[in-house]
Amino acid sequence: MPSEPYSPTTIDQLQGLVSAIQQAPEGDSLGGAVSAAQWALVAPYLQPLELGSGQVLFDQGSTDRSLYLIESGSLSVHYQDAKQRVRLAIVGSGSVVGEGAFFSHRARSATVQSNGVSRLWGLTPLRFGELSNRQPTAALALVMAVGGVLAKRLANRRLRVAAT
Repeated sequence: MPSEPYSPTTIDQLQGLVSAIQQAPEGDSLGGAVSAAQWALVAPYLQPLELGSGQVLFDQGSTDRSLYLIESGSLSVHYQDAKQRVRLAIVGSGSVVGEGAFFSHRARSATVQSNGVSRLWGLTPLRFGELSNRQPTAALALVMAVGGVLAKRLANRRLRVAAT
């Protein structure tokens, strides 16, 4: 995630994300596990990020553990081996990427790149720690929603590779 000055996000700025989550297909969505009141508590800990078409969010093997919530656009998940680059999955608005490294403390398992202009909300491990200390109920709701996406991906052989 590019380093930019941090300015707290408000719930009004997060309305696009909340709407995308509510409208996303259930299979890979964060669903309704986080209430509107909890989103208001989570908002100040998220940082907006805009990606241009073809821009890489993170590379396979990188050690950044930030979690990204997708408000708009779609992201392509690629695995790179010695011979070629293989597209594993497309992840769209209302979902999340980066959850594998966020939970596992391991390097990224794939490269994630924007298919077009995309708007995301980043949550670093440090900001999540602050959220957990100050708003534990909201932090738990968020992490359970993200864990739900991860569990669905791991249970679905086709989506398992999208756990980044």
